Amino acid sequence: MYEFLSQNSLYVVLLIALIGWLGIVFYLFRLNKKIDKLEKMFKE
Repeated sequence: MYEFLSQNSLYVVLLIALIGWLGIVFYLFRLNKKIDKLEKMFKE
């Protein structure tokens, strides 16, 4: 396992970056849903 990670360090970095971006997208999606809910509440 360690040998694979040391030989393919570029893929490991790209995987970590992808996980980070997916986390940011998920957070923004949840935040948008909460904001929509608040806007709907204030309109009523």
